[in-house]
Amino acid sequence: MFLVKKFSATQRSSKNFNLPILFLKKITTFTLDRVRSTQKAPARRMILEDLAICFVPNLGTRGIVHLLDIFGNTDRIYAASEEELRVRAQLRPDIARSIAQRVGFAEAERELHYAADNDIEITAFGDEHYPRLLGEISDRPHIIYSVGDISALNSPHTISVVGTRRITPYGEKVCGRLVRDLAEMFPDLVVTSGLAFGVDAAAHHAAIDGSVRTVGVVANPLPKVTPAQHSTLAKGIVKEGGAVITELSSATKQNGNYYIPRNRIVAAVSEGLLVVESPANGGSLSTVRAADSYARTIMAVPGRIGDAMSVGTNHLIKSNLAHLVTSAEDIAAVLGWQAQGVMPKKLHYEPREMTTIEAQIMACFVDGGDPVSLDDIAEQCAISTAEASAKLLDMELSGVVRQLPGKFYDKTI
Repeated sequence: MFLVKKFSATQRSSKNFNLPILFLKKITTFTLDRVRSTQKAPARRMILEDLAICFVPNLGTRGIVHLLDIFGNTDRIYAASEEELRVRAQLRPDIARSIAQRVGFAEAERELHYAADNDIEITAFGDEHYPRLLGEISDRPHIIYSVGDISALNSPHTISVVGTRRITPYGEKVCGRLVRDLAEMFPDLVVTSGLAFGVDAAAHHAAIDGSVRTVGVVANPLPKVTPAQHSTLAKGIVKEGGAVITELSSATKQNGNYYIPRNRIVAAVSEGLLVVESPANGGSLSTVRAADSYARTIMAVPGRIGDAMSVGTNHLIKSNLAHLVTSAEDIAAVLGWQAQGVMPKKLHYEPREMTTIEAQIMACFVDGGDPVSLDDIAEQCAISTAEASAKLLDMELSGVVRQLPGKFYDKTI
């Protein structure tokens, strides 16, 4: 079983990136990817050694980065003597001995077969398809496993979107609008999130709706995804040219400890991080901390005072930890992006005379207010929910209202 050590803030700081491996404990990370049948023998051998190094006991992510800084590639690491590994690389004797004895190669072989059997690609650091921005961080995973096109993450315009799993109708509306408007401005946009419930799912769906690629980073081995309810969403992501990725090998036992390490990948792969909704101690704030340590641009959507799901985002803005953004234009300006496509514009509708009941329904919506539930509309208009639902469908087809998850509605004009 592999263990992941959580680093303290001091250990994560840039001053400690090159700590000798003598002081590093178990901090193992993994990634996965499919073996291409067209690979030449030397390329496959390199992939095998790249995989094997990830299975060396007690070495861990930063240990691998440390060795690559010294030796340049995994070929040279495995070519080094045990003494050279101990003296030059300052490895602990047990770790140096494991590498000299080529520990991890049996596991690597099994992983290659598993990846091939499950149509999973394996991308090692240094490969042209390895995410460029992810490669900049000191605790990068050496291997990334993926289904789909991992090279999407090397697009010129990348943004990660995170937030609460308990998304409100306000958050759903804002997240969708921001992502779709960004997609209209930047057709090569790639949106990354964690494929979780709430804001993550809203961001992925909005990207697909906006015809741009999206990438889901999961905290479990592929090809399965967590939560299982998002398997269909994951397939949609891949179908539309995106990818689902992880650093975890098939040998990883799911125990709930991999979400925070996963969050660092979400933070690292994009130029900017957008927080849509977050409570005071939301899990997305760990992604914010990682993004801050990687010098990524952090943005947050403001929420109403007293709204539990906006306490975290409002605090980020109040503390000057995040830029306040309320539109795609704001995001583009903060990131220094020049629009490629058309600027977001309001939809135009052909005016038509409303019926009395339609006018009553429209009166249920307050300008700038929250979406209204089907039950509330029916009650305010003194009609049955069935009649309200039928009228709302007509109005939705006419483009004057739109339905949101949970049987909520909002006006569009």
